[in-house]
Amino acid sequence: MSEKEIVVEAVAGKILMVRGRKVMLDRDLAELYGVKTRDLNKAVERNRDRFPDDFMYQLTKEEVANLKFQFGTSSWGGTRKLPNVFTEQGVAMLSGVLHSKRAVQVNIAIMRAFVRMRDILLTNKDLAVKIETLELKYKNHDLKLSEYDTHIGAIFEAIKQLMSPPSVPEKPKIGFHQ
Repeated sequence: MSEKEIVVEAVAGKILMVRGRKVMLDRDLAELYGVKTRDLNKAVERNRDRFPDDFMYQLTKEEVANLKFQFGTSSWGGTRKLPNVFTEQGVAMLSGVLHSKRAVQVNIAIMRAFVRMRDILLTNKDLAVKIETLELKYKNHDLKLSEYDTHIGAIFEAIKQLMSPPSVPEKPKIGFHQ
């Protein structure tokens, strides 16, 4: 893998799904840009008109708790404020408020990661359509099921499960229950 691909992979690992949108946390962006999170957020606040709600928004307490649960961490280093998240457009806008050579390079890597994720999702969508078509053809035949047919059905089901996003188990409630 080339250095460019490694950087894109590292960035892609920091892209999260929140409210049905691909976003990046302010702390992850600050780390990538080599600045402190508070400095990144100050730059955004000074240019608030460049960041409408569909470019950047603040997470709720519930969303933060859900992310902590997903990552299996008990704390995020004592953050006092709820984190901001940036959509692809918000990340692109950051290049206009952060003025450094590193900011430009990081932005390019992030844009490549977003594009790569979009390509992967489209590929999976195409694959899902093809599998659905094959499965319909397979089910529409009025043939007697053999052991071979049962195995093919199991393969279709396994592929569907692999393609579906992972479900987040509900966190058990603490305390006494009646």
